[in-house]
Amino acid sequence: MSERLSVLKTYKLYVGGKFPRSESGRVYEVTDAKGKWLANAPLSSRKDARDAVVAARKAFGGWSGATAYNRGQILYRIAEMLEGRRDQYVEEVADAEGLSKSKAAVQVDAAIDRWVWYAGWTDKIAQVVGGGNPVAGPFFNLSSPEPTGVVAVLAPQKSSFLGLVSVVAPVVATGNTAVVVASEKSPLPALSLGEVLATSDLPGGVVNILSGRTAEIAAPLAAHQDVNAIDLAGADEELAKELEIAAADNLKRVLRPHPVDNADWSATPGTDRMTAFLETKTVWHPTGALGASGSSY
Repeated sequence: MSERLSVLKTYKLYVGGKFPRSESGRVYEVTDAKGKWLANAPLSSRKDARDAVVAARKAFGGWSGATAYNRGQILYRIAEMLEGRRDQYVEEVADAEGLSKSKAAVQVDAAIDRWVWYAGWTDKIAQVVGGGNPVAGPFFNLSSPEPTGVVAVLAPQKSSFLGLVSVVAPVVATGNTAVVVASEKSPLPALSLGEVLATSDLPGGVVNILSGRTAEIAAPLAAHQDVNAIDLAGADEELAKELEIAAADNLKRVLRPHPVDNADWSATPGTDRMTAFLETKTVWHPTGALGASGSSY
């Protein structure tokens, strides 16, 4: 029996629900912690970044308009799909971060659990950050959270999967859409995540994943007039400063962790990353009067 040739995986970008190669045709070598070649990953260009923003903007209306309960169902479905491909992600994370299989499994399990955690928050965050406000006058005064819009997310450089999920899940859980720049050195778990997102009922364009040089891709995203916010989790101090200056041009919301990329991603995340990309809408409405006594409801 003749030996068969192994079929090497071709990693691609995930933009608008599809899997394009970089429009530039460029790739770069991805190696494991010991320098062994793993794969060629797409080297995204500025054009790829702009295409991802267009896809995210197109998807925003439908995703932000979906019920919070429905978003929660979809996020839970992502966790289900990841659970079924757990072994693949354990291997990819072990290679990417130089971990033993057992330690990589802990990271992958935590990432899957994190999707479930945020799935549970989709229809509850409004009760935490919204509500009725006491005012002096015959009015109802109600505040409710709304998503900011298109969020550029620079994924953590060191935590290729758990850190990635920890910054992407809260963005989409609250109704935003995302353009994600994967870890420059370890992009493969992020690119594989696109395969799960594509088969988990998440509408195309809600999450778009790019790989390549973080600084090269982040610069046009920070300056883009149709990007509403940016998470600098994967930027070093020098790059973060440059991106903050560029983001100020259209008053983007900027989340800049201190210190950069040194977070404990295994810790309970809390609600900070959800509220960072929410706007608060406050509505006044007259209560009206009941009867001649002037009592109101």
